[in-house]
Amino acid sequence: MGLTNSLQGDIKLGESLVNMKPEERKAFLLSLSDEETMMLEHCWYAWARPQQRLPEQAFRIWLVQAGRGWGKSRVGAETVRMWKEQGFQRIALVGITPADVRDVMILGESGLLACCPPWDKPEYQPTRRRVVWPNGSVASIYSGSNPEQLRGPQQEKAWCDEIFAWQYPQETWDMLMFGLRLGKDPQVVVTSTPKPYPLLKWMREQPTTLITHGSTYDNKRNLATSFFSEIVSKYEGTRLGRQEIDAEILDDNPNALWSRELIAENRVITIPILKRIVVAIDPSVTSGKDSDETGIIVAGLGKDNHGYILTDASLKGKPIDWANAAIAEYHKWKADRMVAEGNNGGDMIELTVSSIDNTVAFKKVHASKGKVTRAEPVAALYEQHKIHHVGTFGTLEDQMCEWEPGSDSPDHMDAMVWAITELMLTKNIIPIVNPGSNLGESRWR
Repeated sequence: MGLTNSLQGDIKLGESLVNMKPEERKAFLLSLSDEETMMLEHCWYAWARPQQRLPEQAFRIWLVQAGRGWGKSRVGAETVRMWKEQGFQRIALVGITPADVRDVMILGESGLLACCPPWDKPEYQPTRRRVVWPNGSVASIYSGSNPEQLRGPQQEKAWCDEIFAWQYPQETWDMLMFGLRLGKDPQVVVTSTPKPYPLLKWMREQPTTLITHGSTYDNKRNLATSFFSEIVSKYEGTRLGRQEIDAEILDDNPNALWSRELIAENRVITIPILKRIVVAIDPSVTSGKDSDETGIIVAGLGKDNHGYILTDASLKGKPIDWANAAIAEYHKWKADRMVAEGNNGGDMIELTVSSIDNTVAFKKVHASKGKVTRAEPVAALYEQHKIHHVGTFGTLEDQMCEWEPGSDSPDHMDAMVWAITELMLTKNIIPIVNPGSNLGESRWR
């Protein structure tokens, strides 16, 4: 059996290796020359699990719904490579951000450049936002943070990675679908850990969608032992583990104060004229690799007296890290206040922030009521359609829809509650004008 550089050769070789007896397979491998061994290394059909191979059935959407470490990125990259081998010239690469497309889909360990063999290596052209193969096939870069980039370009095929972490999943998907119209068989492969978004439900309901489901355990032999002993074992059986490891689609917690449907109803793309902007901080009370994140939420009060969640800049790090991040957001948005809970590290936050930038207007807020009592009026504002998320904030929304009153409240959500409380549920009677603002509106402290 000879080795070739063709797609059909890869498929035949993969099938033959699977069907060989162990002794036949060993003899075949030992018979290969160095050149043939290199060719075999890049024969995806020889190494892929059956679920990872490009389906033979007709499809419009191939939804690869799998857990962390299953091999989703490799599947996406190899599918693009298969399409290129089949002669398709116009392919879209759509990731969370342009940096994610670069670092995961193109330059990552399972990205396009790593998957393609040396004799057919594409050229990555970052300034032109594309990858180009010697045969003229082009994979263009787009992201879920900028739907308008997809307005106009036409594609034959597309690879969408981690679509449910995009800032604007529905809007970006819609623009992609309008442009996926070249050739006789436009197709898209979606590689993502699932989240119960309306878009996922819609995809699964389409008769032209093929669904591949996979768990982290399917790829255990290729993952580090420490990953299973330290990470998987920690989350196994939890709601987060069921989503991220087993790729289950989890419904909202029926006891939560928020639902994804409610948040989606209030979601917007554009930011109106704002009267006030605050940066709210919920600090982590621990440090180290197992510490919680520090919640950093930027929110604004619109001219319509509605609240707008503008940015989730939460992170895990030392006080100097999250203080610098919060200060950067404060100046980026020309905020008029930074708020933090006084009886949960407020003094420390104020001291840390002021030591870096003493121009920041800081306000300590005091938790005279329990967390449930503080969160309920904020949830009521959502129900009254008075609070809007400008885009999608995955971790924040996960926490909101999974948190059960009475349990420890999570960081992103806590910071959001403090931001909205300061903007909409606290009487601030001293009018000021922020001279550095470009929003053209008076603000209120």
